[in-house]
Amino acid sequence: MEPLKEMFNRNFYERLADALHQAHNNIHPGKFIKDAVKNLDDMSLNQRLRNTSIIMKKHFPDDFLKSVSIMEKTITMLPKGYTTLIFPDFVALYGLDNYDASLDALAFFTSFGSSEFAIREFLKRDFSRTIKVMETWAKDKNHHVRRLASEGSRPRLPWSFKLDEVIQNPRLTRNIIEQLKTDETLYVRKSVANHLNDFSKDHPAYMLQILGNWDGANPHTAWIMKHACRTLIKKGDKDALKLFSFELNVKAVLANLSLSRKTLKLGDTLEFHFDICSTSKAPQKLVIDYRVHYSRKTESSSKVFKLKEVVLDPGSRISFSKRQVFRDFSTRKHYPGTHAVEILVNGQVLGREEFELTVV
Repeated sequence: MEPLKEMFNRNFYERLADALHQAHNNIHPGKFIKDAVKNLDDMSLNQRLRNTSIIMKKHFPDDFLKSVSIMEKTITMLPKGYTTLIFPDFVALYGLDNYDASLDALAFFTSFGSSEFAIREFLKRDFSRTIKVMETWAKDKNHHVRRLASEGSRPRLPWSFKLDEVIQNPRLTRNIIEQLKTDETLYVRKSVANHLNDFSKDHPAYMLQILGNWDGANPHTAWIMKHACRTLIKKGDKDALKLFSFELNVKAVLANLSLSRKTLKLGDTLEFHFDICSTSKAPQKLVIDYRVHYSRKTESSSKVFKLKEVVLDPGSRISFSKRQVFRDFSTRKHYPGTHAVEILVNGQVLGREEFELTVV
């Protein structure tokens, strides 16, 4: 599989240079490409992104507003996606002293990729002023802009720095969340749910208080509520379980938990099977998950994976089978040693089996 950083390769820079030249004929494509690909092999994905912003600054006019105009023309000639983040990144790097024009540009660019990382630089510079603009974005007719209001102000946005002000006081983004709780676009609702899930890591009671005041009869709101509580439900948080009428006192046992093998090599697939058997005289609403414990260089780590929500009738049994591939990702590296699979029902551990992973 080609590394993600190869999104920024010579072919990309040739296309970018041509588009920039069309937008502003004083930009020389050959000179731009030469600068852009210099030492490219030594750079990571994010280093390539940032380096592109620096190279554009070198070839743009000194006037920031003219640079924005060039970028607004250029971005329409390029494929949408991650590589267009060079434009909001340029704004975050060079536009902090051109506040109004910069935020207008970020709202425009976000429809082509996302301005979620760039807007955080403005929140860091002037939180109060920026969050007021983002509150107006939450009402925008463009769902990309509405999503930016939520995603850009998340306290714990992946691949970005934390917003300590929001972590300390989550009420600072309450107006945005409230305006988007019935949003018709799934792209926006996912962001709102992730924003709330961030809250659950620092202020679970506050997050559940918000959801307790919402109208779960609205299907869009109900979706956000459920997705926002996923971390708390996996942990077996009783208040979160109660919110969705999951059984608090599970009466069930695990049977026949078996692994397809006890020793795996990196790249192998582990299959496991198990039954959940009711010992209750009443139906139980259950969420079935499994947790994988990973060996690490210093200490173990774990991750919970969702399986299924079921209503288990009195005295009944339900069978599960699952396949889990063990290979390295950019977000997870595997180490040799003892690993384990645990079966969770409403956050409670019902059983565990260990296996060995070898890394050649």
